[in-house]
Amino acid sequence: MPDLKYLPGNPALLEALSYGLDSPPTPETLRLVAYIAKVFGSSTIAIIHYGSHAQQSGAKPESAHDFFVIVDRYAPAYRSFRAAIGHGFRASTAIVLARVLPPNVVRLSLPHQPLQGKCAVLSLAHLQDLTSPRSLDHFTQGRLFQHVQLVWTRDAESRGAVREALVNVRAGTFAWGRPYLPGNFDVESYFRILLETSFAGEIRPEANDRVAQLLAAQRDTMLRVYTELLQHLAASRIVVQAGKVYSQIEQPSRMDRLRVRMYFKRSKARATLRWFKHVALYDNWLDYIVQKIARRAGQTIELTPLERRWPLLFLWPRAVRFLMSRPQRQGRQHDAL
Repeated sequence: MPDLKYLPGNPALLEALSYGLDSPPTPETLRLVAYIAKVFGSSTIAIIHYGSHAQQSGAKPESAHDFFVIVDRYAPAYRSFRAAIGHGFRASTAIVLARVLPPNVVRLSLPHQPLQGKCAVLSLAHLQDLTSPRSLDHFTQGRLFQHVQLVWTRDAESRGAVREALVNVRAGTFAWGRPYLPGNFDVESYFRILLETSFAGEIRPEANDRVAQLLAAQRDTMLRVYTELLQHLAASRIVVQAGKVYSQIEQPSRMDRLRVRMYFKRSKARATLRWFKHVALYDNWLDYIVQKIARRAGQTIELTPLERRWPLLFLWPRAVRFLMSRPQRQGRQHDAL
């Protein structure tokens, strides 16, 4: 199977797969972006806006905006963050943890305004690894193969490097999505299967209709992107095209299926371990989790005094019950391969 990242010698494909990256953000997003760039200081090289606010997929005004903050070095970025944010953030801890299951995720609020940012912080080197076939898990690719906005870059060189990484994520979707494709598929079913597969590969609180919401919100942008990708794959004789319908010329082998299945199993295990970093670094992490479950799964959680005081000791029984009953478990695709 060929390496399905875009070819640097194909500027037309690079341009086609970049569609939507320059879509205009809202004024609220721009205020947050300016503050984020200031808080992380001169090491900041790019900011990527992703998630429900970027996609306009049902985000509530009070929910945090999601960003990837790309830096050239972790140490000065976190020291700048500590100087700006204060209130107990340990830059030394963040610097050490940045190299363990990247990215770190931190929270910030715009002063005197009800705007919050949830920032996944990556070095450019880590971004390039995590958006390539070398990636050990799906956390970064699972967010960046959807509609995102490249809302801020330090200079043209930084913009080019981050843009290339984002295009490689889109081009690489066929490698991990192909075992789940039916015999014949169109571009909408291709994108829907990517969403379903990606969601099944993580522990997430979203209700069953979340994939349909995401597909509807991103249809205009992402169907155009993935039409270009599928047509490129057809020209490369990886798929065959009949009108708007595609099929794979060679079906994935048993080893291909096993490799992708193990990739998602490893990714889910790493995502679970990454939660311990969130506890160490994400300000007000417990209320964030409770609010997200209520918002996405429709389940209101009232914490007991013991659960709030010692969550790592007393929340486990409730967490296990939620994980066993969450809507996402009803659509588990990966174990069927």
